[in-house]
Parts: sequence; C-alpha cells; structure tokens
Amino acid sequence: MFKDNYEKPKNYRRQSLGMTGVAMVVVYILWNIPALDILLYPLNLFTTYVHEAGHSLATLITGGDVVSFSVAFDGSGLTRRIGGADWLIGPAGYLGAALFGSVLFYLINRFPRLTNPTAAVLGVGIAIFTIIFAGGNFLALLLGVGFGMLLMALGLRAHPVITMLALNVLAVSTALEAFFDLRYLIFVIDASNGEVANDAVQFSERVTPFISPSVIALTWAGIAGLMFAMAMYYGAWKPLQREINDTYQTITSK
Repeated sequence: MFKDNYEKPKNYRRQSLGMTGVAMVVVYILWNIPALDILLYPLNLFTTYVHEAGHSLATLITGGDVVSFSVAFDGSGLTRRIGGADWLIGPAGYLGAALFGSVLFYLINRFPRLTNPTAAVLGVGIAIFTIIFAGGNFLALLLGVGFGMLLMALGLRAHPVITMLALNVLAVSTALEAFFDLRYLIFVIDASNGEVANDAVQFSERVTPFISPSVIALTWAGIAGLMFAMAMYYGAWKPLQREINDTYQTITSK
C-alpha cells in the first residue's frame, strides 16, 4: 500500500509515476470521446474558475479591487474589477490556470508524501477565496466551496493513491485545458464571452495595440506549454531518471 511505502522511495515513486500515467490517459479519453463530455464538464467549469481566480489575484497584486468573479453554466467566466495593471491581469487568466495545473502537478509527483496535505491546504484556500470574492455568483460559489470541501475530504480521509489520482487528473486537465483554450484563440480570434472580447483581444487593445491578438494568443500558448513541460520534466521524468541511475549504480557496484 502507498502509506506503507513512504520509507521506500522507489516504491512510492513508481506509484506516483503510475498515477501520472493514468491521469493523462483519463484526460485524453475525456477530451477525445464526445459521448463523455458530461464527465469533462465539471473539469471545464473548474478550469474557468481557476482562470477567473487568476485575473482576480493579479488585480489584487497590482493594487486593484475585485468586485466579483462569476462562472456561467456554459463554461464562460467574467471578473469584474476596479483598477489594477492590465499588463499583468490580461494574461493572468490563461497563464494562471496553466501555472496552477503545472505547480500542482510538480508538487504531487515530486513529493508524493505531501499529496494529502496538499489536497487539504488547497481545499481550504479555494473555499476561503471563493467566499471572499465570488460576490454572490451561485455557480462560482458552488464550484469553489464544493471543490474546496471535496479536496479537504480527500486530504483528510482518502487513501493517498486515490488523492494522487484525483489531483493528477485535476492538474493535467487544468494545465492542458488552458493550453488548448489558447490554441483555440489563435484560430478563432474573434471569439467572445457575450459582449466581452476574449483576453487576447483585450490585451492587444489595452496594452500592446502594435501586436495582433493572434500573436499574443500564440505567445501565451507557448508559455503555458513550456510551464507544463517543465513540471513534467522536474516532477516526473527527472526523479525517474535519477531512480534508474541509482538502481544501475547499485547493480554494477555489487
């Protein structure tokens, strides 16, 4: 069992990498089988939640005020704010989601023994953030508090293997969903959320009018992809490579 293997790094490393592989297969299947869209729907909503939370945090960091952020049932979202720096707030939605997924992926795969504590702390943080900033939006409150309670329950009660699988699915889907959203913006640059232009269009209009929205979207997509690639390398591949080298040295030294 996973708990019993904490003192055996190779054992929990194998289980960690196994959960990573399972999570990536699950997300790939959900994305490529239309009949399973209903299963992907909660993950899409959560990605939107993280996206809007990224805008909100960037607003606060740059001295602005968050009026509220909302999530709609069609998967769109909107952050209402006063002030703040457009140059950071604009990309903070897509890149914030990619950063969230990449950091979560790195932590739980690089340090498997911290999986349950990570889930519990993350759950508390999401619930508190939602209550403070959701501004009465029902779906945002439901998503934030609901996912927060679920993560807290996993962290406090679930077996580490189950928690690791759940967090890996969440991390992979969040990071990669953000990346593919950006790719979509490159080809459908006039896409909008109701009367609100997409982030790349707004960034181009407010910050870099000399750079087209498609170039901005492509740049964000590249940064998001690089973040997740680094998380995979340092969180999963490099520890595996070190384990293989250690095993080889042990065998050859006998």
